Amino acid sequence: MAQKRSIFEEVGEKAQAPAPQPGLIDRGSGARGAIRLWLALIFVLVAAMILVGGLTRLTDSGLSITEWKPIHGAIPPLNDAAWAEEFAKYQATPEYQLQNKGMSLEAFKAIFWWEWGHRQLGRVIGLVWALGFVAFWATKRIPAGWTGRLLALGALGGLQGAIGWWMVASGLTGTMVEVASYRLATHLGIAFVILGLIAWYVLLLSRSEAQLLQARRGREGRLFSLATGLMHLAFVQVLAGALVAGINAGRAYPTWPDMNGEFFPSNALYVPDGGAVWRAFFENEGMVQFVHRMIAYLLVAFVVFAFIRSRHSAYGVTRTAFLAVLCVALLQLALGIVTALTEAHLHVAITHQLGAILLWVLIIRARFFTQYPVAGSIRKGTQ
Repeated sequence: MAQKRSIFEEVGEKAQAPAPQPGLIDRGSGARGAIRLWLALIFVLVAAMILVGGLTRLTDSGLSITEWKPIHGAIPPLNDAAWAEEFAKYQATPEYQLQNKGMSLEAFKAIFWWEWGHRQLGRVIGLVWALGFVAFWATKRIPAGWTGRLLALGALGGLQGAIGWWMVASGLTGTMVEVASYRLATHLGIAFVILGLIAWYVLLLSRSEAQLLQARRGREGRLFSLATGLMHLAFVQVLAGALVAGINAGRAYPTWPDMNGEFFPSNALYVPDGGAVWRAFFENEGMVQFVHRMIAYLLVAFVVFAFIRSRHSAYGVTRTAFLAVLCVALLQLALGIVTALTEAHLHVAITHQLGAILLWVLIIRARFFTQYPVAGSIRKGTQ
């Protein structure tokens, strides 16, 4: 409705323009920038948690702490008596009895600190999440529709802690000197899910809701589907890599492109106790590493195909995102080969795990840009 004008208003007099009001879509936008920084911090901590977890596995430190004390366990042994008590608990485990018999207290301390550091980092992540969430919620600065998402991240973090203990517990009884490989794969898989969700949320928060809505009009459906398939295959490869680590299969075949002179290991279907053949895919070193290698080749081929298709995108940022995925995928393949040739040397193996994190995030980033493209300026076009 037009604004009423006074009959005494001069014809040439201009009425004061009303202050501009934000669109409905931007109302309740909350502290998007601050929450984005908070999530970015958690992302860095989770990535560090994955790497420390990898080092804990590579140094055979994961079974050094035999109890799950989420709160009290934050305090390490502070005197000789406490160290002796902790060491005595470890000496009762199958790993010590069957593999590390005669280990010194000093050697035990070395593996203890790796596992304690891993668990402590988990506590820090939980604390950072809790403090941040409560602060944003109490001050009503969480954007509309985001409370559930942020709560879900915290719930996944809590679940991950429980899964971590479930994994460790598998190596504390019977004749087990390692954690169960499928439990390790579950633990690492949940970590990558959390990392992927955080990466996606950080990308979403980098633009306003209005900008996201506008960008989605240019969505590239076919390329998005390709990126989604690529993301799923990369996740399967992460799980396969965890199985390799879980049974030390990475040190069993230090040759490439063959596997100790064979394309397919002749004993790949052998199961030690005569169990079902399907168990070979989880417990046989040759089969587990063969599957990991084959998925790697398939993943790189998929990346190359997606990269070629991305060349037809009208958006320069999208094309660059897929180029980054291609470069890191090729680097990751090379790191995988070197890891096998060096029998999972500590530095090479952990760099390979870092490469997995980087590739995972870059795939998610490329997928995001197919869903929410970044258009170029009118001056520069979309090139």
